[in-house]
Order: sequence, then C-alpha cells, then structure tokens
Amino acid sequence: MDKRVYLLAAIAFAVGMVELLIGGILDLVAQDLAVSLGSAGLLITVFALVFSISGPVLLFLTRAIAPKTVILVAFVVFAVGDLLTIFGHSYGVLVLSRILLAASGALLTVLSLALASRICTPEQRGRAIGLVVMGISASLVLGLPIGVSLGHLLGWRSPFVLNLALVAILFGLVIVFLGQISIEQRPTPLTKVWNSLKERPVTLAHFTTFFFLAGHFSLYGYLTPFVTSQLGFSGGLLTAVYFIYGIAAVTGGGLAGFFSDSFTPRRTLLTGTGLLLLCLLIMPFSTQSLFVFWPVLIIWGVLSWSITPPIQSHLVLIAPETADIHQSLNVTALHLGIAFGTLAGGIVIDQWAVSYNAFLGAALLVPALLAANYSTASQQRIAA
Repeated sequence: MDKRVYLLAAIAFAVGMVELLIGGILDLVAQDLAVSLGSAGLLITVFALVFSISGPVLLFLTRAIAPKTVILVAFVVFAVGDLLTIFGHSYGVLVLSRILLAASGALLTVLSLALASRICTPEQRGRAIGLVVMGISASLVLGLPIGVSLGHLLGWRSPFVLNLALVAILFGLVIVFLGQISIEQRPTPLTKVWNSLKERPVTLAHFTTFFFLAGHFSLYGYLTPFVTSQLGFSGGLLTAVYFIYGIAAVTGGGLAGFFSDSFTPRRTLLTGTGLLLLCLLIMPFSTQSLFVFWPVLIIWGVLSWSITPPIQSHLVLIAPETADIHQSLNVTALHLGIAFGTLAGGIVIDQWAVSYNAFLGAALLVPALLAANYSTASQQRIAA
C-alpha cells in the first residue's frame, strides 16, 4: 500500500471533522447566535448542498493543475473558512464560512478519493478507498466526540480552533511528503461524461448513494435530540454515544473496503444496505433497554459508511474511462443525500417526533437497495 494514502486519509479526516461537528453542537450554536434550532440545522444542509455541487465542478476545473498544488490552495481556502467560523459573530458570517469550508472541503475529499484509487494497484483499490473513507469516519471517532466535549466545555467555536491547527500541520505534511503524483491531467470531455451517465448502471449507482445517505442522515442528523429525548442522555453519555458510534463507523469503512476486494462490490453493497434498513427499523424500539440500544448503535455505525468503498470500486469497473469524474459525482450524490435526509428529517421532527425519523430513513433505503441491485446486476452476470 502506498504510504501517501494515509496522508490522504488524514486530509479526509480534517474535512470530515468540520462537516460533521456542527450536528453535535447545534443547540450551542442556536443559543449563541439567537436563532432557532431549525435555522442552526440548516447549516448542515447548506454545507451538504455546496459540497455536492462544488466537488465535481472544482475537480473538473482544476484537472490541468498538479494535484499537490490544488490541495495546498484548497487548504488555504479551508483555513479561511475556519477563521470566519472562529471570529464571526452573526448567522450570515457563519453561513459564509460553511460555504467556503464546503467548497474547499469537497475538492479535498474528491481529489483524495481519486488519488487513492490511482496510486495503488487494482488489487488494493478497495482498501485504499476504504482508508480515505476511514479518514472521514475517523473524524466521528475523534473529531466529533472531542468537538462535542470542547464545545460544551470551552464554547462551540473551540473545536474549529483545533481543526485550524490540524489543517496547518497537514499543509506542511503535504509540502514535504505528497510529492508529484503522475495521473492523467487532461480534462475528461463533458460529452463523454454525459454519455456515460446515460448508462443505466452508472446512473443507478449514484441513486444508490443518494438514497443510502438520505436514509442514514434522516436519523443521524438528529442523533443528539434522539438520544436526549428517548434516553435522557446528556454530557458524558452523549459524548460516549458519538465516540462508540464513531469507532464502529471507522471499523465499518475498513471492513467494507476489505470485503469489496475479497468478495465483490455487489455483495458488500447489497448486504450493507439491507442490514442498515433493518437496523433503522429496530432503532426506535431499542431505546426501551440499554442492553439493546448499545449493540444496535454499534451495528448502525458499522453499516453507516459501508457504501463508499464498494460503490467507488463499482464505478471504476463499469466506467473506467470516466472513473475520476464519477467518483466525484458520487460524492455529489452522497452530499445531496445528506442534504435531503436532514431536510426531510427536520420536517418529520417538527411535525411528529424524532423517533419517526428512523422509519423515514428505512423507507428511503428501499429505493437504495433496489438501485444497488439493478446497478450491480452486470457484475453478477460477469462473475457467472
């Protein structure tokens, strides 16, 4: 395994920390800025929408530039977003900071995924992508719990100070260790991208990601109100929920990459999606007993980020000539799913109760499972 993959995973960690952190401190943000919890929740939606649009567009516009240069410039913009978050004192400034963080973070993420899949051998591709995904989910293990703890102890801006320091360290590591990565630099013609989107397996792969993340974030985007209202958790127990969930998520991302290489992306994808659907159906009933809740939470965490390694490997197999673009488009679908899931979940929590968010998530996973089945059917025929 190329050692630079670990650096790419660390970059994904820094981005994931900022993206996911805000969900754990929504109450603090709303109180400090004197806005409603719903308005604070829109910060997740704004980030996801900008992230989804920026990823493929910026990757396409910067393909003629050396990847190392692109990463360094994106880090500078990302740092500006952190600074605006730290020193901004209005809701509008915070929205602007989320836009800058999302745009630069999107470019850093899709480029890290693309580079990880290119600098390793085909046999290691799934594991390389899985490591980058583990970087994102590792931000759940360390970034989110630490951020929640720091936010309640030192103020909600303090986690972004920590993130800014991490960005500065990674900036130096990229300069020293990344080197010049030799990959195809010519932009893929848009006509070729459009023609590849007409291929049903490719389109359905993106729909799979969209509905998978929409279903997941219908509940996960509101995990704090779920556990506080259903279990009465706060303080240390709330941090423990995120910490345990995060460990499971990191494990799941790595396992998904391993299973995708060892078995097939199809089997990994269908199994993970089906099990996540069942898990969300069980989740509202698991709060009746802590002996049930904690195992279900762990299983949910393992499954929550199991989609990216197999779906990215699947895209490389079915659209090799436009794989870089489709990997970024899939990240777009992922964040559109996050935006839709959090928006729909916000409507449900306002109209009914947060426990119903789990059922909404399970319903959204049904089209994800169907799309995954039809998209990967060609793999089954080839294997046969």
